[in-house]
Amino acid sequence: MRPELSVVIPMYNEQEVLPLLADRLRPVLDGLATTYEVVCVDDGSADLTPALLAKLDREWEQVRVVRLRANSGHQAAISAGLALARGAYVVTIDADLQDPPEVIAEMLDTAHREQVDVVYGVRNDRTTDSVFKRTTARAFYAIIRKISGTTAQSDAGDFRLMSRATVDAVNALPEHGRVLRFVVPALGFPSASVHYKRAERAAGTSKYPFVKMLKLSIDSMTGFSLFPLRLATYLGLGAGALIAVLSVALLVFARTGQTIPGWTSTVLIVAGVGAVQLFCLGVLGEYVGRMYTQMQARPSYFIAYDSLARESHPDVPVALDDPLGGRQLR
Repeated sequence: MRPELSVVIPMYNEQEVLPLLADRLRPVLDGLATTYEVVCVDDGSADLTPALLAKLDREWEQVRVVRLRANSGHQAAISAGLALARGAYVVTIDADLQDPPEVIAEMLDTAHREQVDVVYGVRNDRTTDSVFKRTTARAFYAIIRKISGTTAQSDAGDFRLMSRATVDAVNALPEHGRVLRFVVPALGFPSASVHYKRAERAAGTSKYPFVKMLKLSIDSMTGFSLFPLRLATYLGLGAGALIAVLSVALLVFARTGQTIPGWTSTVLIVAGVGAVQLFCLGVLGEYVGRMYTQMQARPSYFIAYDSLARESHPDVPVALDDPLGGRQLR
């Protein structure tokens, strides 16, 4: 029987926080008076996360453990969970407990009461984040909304509830490198929001450093807008106009017998034009790379283990390897 609710939790090297997550999440879900499943997607962890998940799978009937063959990234892990989730409603939440599991009940109630397909978890207090992260996040979302027309909220991450229709629409998308916090709003399903205070990470360290955030930003911009290509065109036109003006100025100086001492202006012009060219090549490279990835049509992830086995999803390739990688936890 299909559950009413699926909770998808991507995780990578979360051995410190996983027991705390189970202690917080289970009472919340047991108190909902509805059938549910918890889909834990292990994104190729190298610590004791697989062993802890195997133990949790034995002790908690509603837990389903999915292990990816390699570290495929946060968004790919969420996509894997969405592809396997069976619930009429699906909630995605990170394992670090910065997003409180207790809000899930409010999300489900909001979806039923307001008859919407998507309920976003919106952080109304981000004081636990650094000033740099808060500032750059707001600026990034403002830019994305401006250049792509998306309605994504700046303080909404990947904590959301989606209806079965929304999840099916997401799963049907053929694109690779999808950024779900922008994909879901772009689908246009009726939505609502619930607000909460973002907490400190319960344990462990962040698995989302600056480099990964930068990659997410680039994927978002190149995946949702042609503006970077147009910006490269504008920069090229601007550089061409500047060179034309400088050329006229040099001709005027030559006719009047004036000379410009030194090579400063020449070096600046060459360096400026070179910088614009490299920027344009970089932008083109990003788009060509995305096209190449799409044309290869390779899966974003490979499932190494699924505790529910393949009977429920014969269309999903699953190799039933040892989920613990030879490690045991008693």
